[in-house]
Amino acid sequence: MKKKLLAIALSASMMLGLAACGGNADINTTNSGADSSTTEATTDASEESTGTKTMIIGDTTFNSENSEETVNPHNTYNGWACIRYGIGETLVRYSDSMEIEPWLAKEWENVDDTTWKITLQDGVKFHSGRDMDAEAVKQCLEHLIEVHDRAPGDLMIDSIEADGQVLTIKTSEPRPALLNYLGDPYGCIIDVDASDFDNGVVSGTGPYVVKEMVTDDHLTLSKNDDYWNGTPKIDELTIRTITDGDTLAMALQSGEIDAAYGMAYANYPLFENDNYKFSSIATSRAFFAWMNYKSDIIQDEAVRKAIAMGINKQGFVDTLLEGHGYTGNGAFPEGLGGFGGEKVKTESYDAEGAKKVLEDAGWKDTDGDGIREKNGKKLTIRWLTYPSRQELPLLAESVQASLKEIGIEVDINCTSSHKDFRKDPTTWDVYASAQVNAPTGDPEYFFTVGCLDESASNFGSYHSDKLEELEKQMKGEFDSKKRAELAVQMQQTILDDNAYVFCSFLEMNLIKKSTVTGYDAHPCDYYQVTADLDIE
Repeated sequence: MKKKLLAIALSASMMLGLAACGGNADINTTNSGADSSTTEATTDASEESTGTKTMIIGDTTFNSENSEETVNPHNTYNGWACIRYGIGETLVRYSDSMEIEPWLAKEWENVDDTTWKITLQDGVKFHSGRDMDAEAVKQCLEHLIEVHDRAPGDLMIDSIEADGQVLTIKTSEPRPALLNYLGDPYGCIIDVDASDFDNGVVSGTGPYVVKEMVTDDHLTLSKNDDYWNGTPKIDELTIRTITDGDTLAMALQSGEIDAAYGMAYANYPLFENDNYKFSSIATSRAFFAWMNYKSDIIQDEAVRKAIAMGINKQGFVDTLLEGHGYTGNGAFPEGLGGFGGEKVKTESYDAEGAKKVLEDAGWKDTDGDGIREKNGKKLTIRWLTYPSRQELPLLAESVQASLKEIGIEVDINCTSSHKDFRKDPTTWDVYASAQVNAPTGDPEYFFTVGCLDESASNFGSYHSDKLEELEKQMKGEFDSKKRAELAVQMQQTILDDNAYVFCSFLEMNLIKKSTVTGYDAHPCDYYQVTADLDIE
């Protein structure tokens, strides 16, 4: 396997970005609760006698549980499916080092602190046939702001003007990372007028067009003959939802699929031969725990500290992930430009130290059953997580074992209904999730998404006066070095509070037949399906 260390460069200053929206005609869409692990795909993984070249990719993430039930980028996190499968594209994209590069925008100018001018590529058409001009992009962005939960707070757009291929955006306040945010999947440029938002199908600018979509089962795509940036090589592509890791492995072995995303680590040895190839890269997708500050037991500082000290991160990576990952320190992996994990300090694994912390706080095992109590209450942590990311059930298993050693009982609730549970703070104490923490190449994203008073995903109701003040500075800071320094301080603030415990970062692997080319892993976990995708 070729492994690439992730080195994300902070590049927010003097850049800009934006989004547009669209649709597609003659598309079959169905919401299905079918068992996708056993459903047959609609296309054979072969080149038919007619000369039509087809391909099938097995994927564990394209499902409603994972917030990727459609390809509409204006709906929660469905933009990941839109960009990942080559349907939509953003104004900018990220290099392997996560630096911003032109994509649908060919150039941009930061006119002043609140004014950005973007020049669009010429000759780009939506799947609907409509030209992608500034007016179409303006229409899409306005729709995005109207309906999306995160975009308005991220973008802070006050007004948009369109003139031919030039778009001028004014923000309500300085927004140094505007371009970075618009490289997020929700920024996919789509034709609003041609979109079927009710069924979650949109008309983008990418190399592939939606032909059929059955939620939780499959997505069938056909090549875009009018694609602006090359010639797609696959005539018909199917993304087949297979949530069970063993079923995914069997499908690849039997030839039912040509490539796989989300393979269980235990099955890797099956494909370490000349018949298959791996594409491997380190990402900023973190597996981490959110503390619920509305839980009485989590409000105890000693309990939060003991949990942070009692999780054996290295053991988790070495044993359960079989070395396919990197231990976590801060919100970002080591090597990120100026704000990586090596810049911060957190609790290290220390079982004996954790025991002392609990003892000193009055948590003692008085009845000899191995679990501590205080004021007649057992030290039991309700650990909420979900199964669609194979690493999360493994993390729960690891945490349950290591925390038991220090006298904490862990009651695991690993459920596809985790979103319903996390809405009710009375049902959980710790929530473990998987999230790409630097998908825009800028550190501010992580904090605005889940750590602030106004964050849409602050599931644990965490609050810090210091963090709120640092974010006010971050919002208006254009200097990349100063932004990195602020990001380090912000990380250290949440780590000092033990509000989050960052356990590991994902080493992502795409596995494919040796005959497949152009299917490669990327640090931001986007761009899997491109015009370069091919199969012999």
